[in-house]
Parts: sequence; structure tokens; C-alpha cells
Amino acid sequence: MNSKIKKIGLLGGMSWESTAIYYRLINEGIAQKLGGLHSAEILLYSVDFEKIARLQMEGDWAQASKLLVEAAMCLEKAGVEGILLCTNTMHKVAGDIIETIDVPFLHIGDATAEALKNRGIKTVGLLATAFTMEQDFYRGYMQEKYGIEVLIPEPSDREIVHRVIYEELCKGRVLNSSKMEFIRIVDLLSNRGAEGVILGCTEICMLLSQEDTSTHLMNSTEIHAQAAIKFALDC
Repeated sequence: MNSKIKKIGLLGGMSWESTAIYYRLINEGIAQKLGGLHSAEILLYSVDFEKIARLQMEGDWAQASKLLVEAAMCLEKAGVEGILLCTNTMHKVAGDIIETIDVPFLHIGDATAEALKNRGIKTVGLLATAFTMEQDFYRGYMQEKYGIEVLIPEPSDREIVHRVIYEELCKGRVLNSSKMEFIRIVDLLSNRGAEGVILGCTEICMLLSQEDTSTHLMNSTEIHAQAAIKFALDC
């Protein structure tokens, strides 16, 4: 295999907990593919998540987009050959980033949808922030571009998932009681016809793994990291 490694730009910090997972997974993947002492060539722009989260809650997506576009431009000027936005929720503004940069943007929705297609899954459940579950930028993307139907939990369960993400996982807290709730919600989605469930917030993999349920879980963080590895190695 060609050992030339493309330089990857990670636009992260949303939260830093999941960005650290991206960093580890990409480096592990490069080392596994190339052997020896190889590791990934990565430039990381890690934002202050407090600023982004506040703008999310205020509904000021334009300002949040401005901050991320500026960060992406910094990565491009620094010489990266492709950019990953290390968060599902902020893919709401992915179009603004794509319009601004000239290097490839590796969309988490594309990577996840391709993984679903490879498994023959056409109806899938989604666990994510309330923004991602309830707004159309993610579910609509999956439906319109790939014909994948996305099911979301009932309102009370969406509140639980959202709260756990922001009040626990983004702060590095992993509670067994929350794991039990997520497993229950996964089971309900499966009972409604979901052939699998997307862990559509990059922190959820801290809480839930395939060992916890018989329902097939699509770990968007791992899937996105694998897409980065393929891009970096042209494989």
C-alpha cells in the first residue's frame, strides 16, 4: 500500500471528549493499515464548545456557522487536504463550510449512509441531540440523498437523550442509569421497525456499545473516522 498520507483537518471540540476519540481512532487505523511507527497527519482546530452550545440553544445558527467557517478556513490555509467536522449536530451548517473551502469535506451523513447501504438497512433509528433528531438537516439528508427512512424516539425520550448528551457525556460523565435508558430507547426504536440505530451524536459511543444490545448500532464517530482513514490513504 502507498504510504503517502494525506493531511487531515479535524474541526473539533464539540465536545473535546468525542474529538479525542476521533484522534485515537484515525491514528489507530493508519497504524493498522501501514504498520511500523506510522500515524496520521492531522491538524486539529478545537473550538470552545461553550460558545457553540450557547449559540445552539439561542438558535443563532448563523453565528455558529460563521465561527466554524472561519475555523475551516484556518485549517485549509494551514495545508490540510480534507476536513472532517467532528460533530453530527453542527453538520446543520455543513453547506456553509463546503461553499467556502476548496478542499474535500467528508460529510458524516455520507459516511453513515454508505455504511447503512452496505448492510442493506433502509429504515434506521436515530439517537442524537434534539437539534439533530428534530430538525430536517440530518434526517432529510438521509432520506433525500439515500432513500433511508429515519425514525426518532418519542418526545419524552428525545428529552432524555438530549439531556444525557449535554449534561453528562459532553462533560465526561458516563452513568449506568443513562445507559439503561438508552438501551430501552433503542429497543423501542427496534420494535417500531428500525433495522439498526445510528449513534448520531459523536459522544454516545462513550455510553453505548454493540455489546449492550442485539439491535445493530451504527457508531457515527467510528464510521466517520474510517472514512477519514480511507481518504488519507486513498484506499
